[in-house]
Amino acid sequence: MKRKIIRIDESKCNGCGLCAAACHEGAIGMVDGKAKLLRDDYCDGLGDCLPVCPTNAISFEEREAAAYDEAAVKANMAKEGKASSKQGCPGSNAHTINREDAPLACGCPGSNSRSIERVPDTAAVPTAHVQTSKLNQWPVQIKLVPVNAPYFNGAKLLIAADCTAFAYGDFHERFIKDHITLIGCPKLDEGDYSEKLTAIIKENDIKSVTVVRMEVPCCGGITNAVVKALQSSGKMIPWQIITISTDGRIIE
Repeated sequence: MKRKIIRIDESKCNGCGLCAAACHEGAIGMVDGKAKLLRDDYCDGLGDCLPVCPTNAISFEEREAAAYDEAAVKANMAKEGKASSKQGCPGSNAHTINREDAPLACGCPGSNSRSIERVPDTAAVPTAHVQTSKLNQWPVQIKLVPVNAPYFNGAKLLIAADCTAFAYGDFHERFIKDHITLIGCPKLDEGDYSEKLTAIIKENDIKSVTVVRMEVPCCGGITNAVVKALQSSGKMIPWQIITISTDGRIIE
């Protein structure tokens, strides 16, 4: 079958092993000091390995490949032991931490997944005017977030077009508060979000989904991806769509 699958450019690979550590399916291994896709049917095509690669050696391609075989992946993990299949830097794995003692992870620090203990930033703004951020996790970009991040369990999910937070002034208090936040731009980002969102909804205990989009037509892509993901997940989850006007009003 023809499907989306990762491609590793060995000429760019520096052998750090971060992608092998980030791959939850064991599809990537280190062979002669280079990352290698070991089996097509172990690769789910969701790309958790992409954001941790420091040399941009990994990309997507669409080609003839064996279908993703979840049963084979689970059998392999059981045989080898999931912990032993993870190589490379432990800092690239999803974890919950407090902001005060956050370690500096190797690889790309911005792609490491964590929950955040909120500490108000009062350094540059008078105390009376400080609005505390309500963000509960990192990363927030749909393409970067790990499918099995621990903060997804029991989460109320906010999936927002990235322009909405700039257009709507009280976005943190009105939408981000008490939610796990994912953002994206269907016009500028490459690929379809629906596969990644389907996996997140299917593999985690998501309590509700709120979609916040702009009124512009291209934002329909994020709505379509969420609807497709909900349908594909096979779950009945409460969901709603809220539309923001370009002048910052809620219009739906």
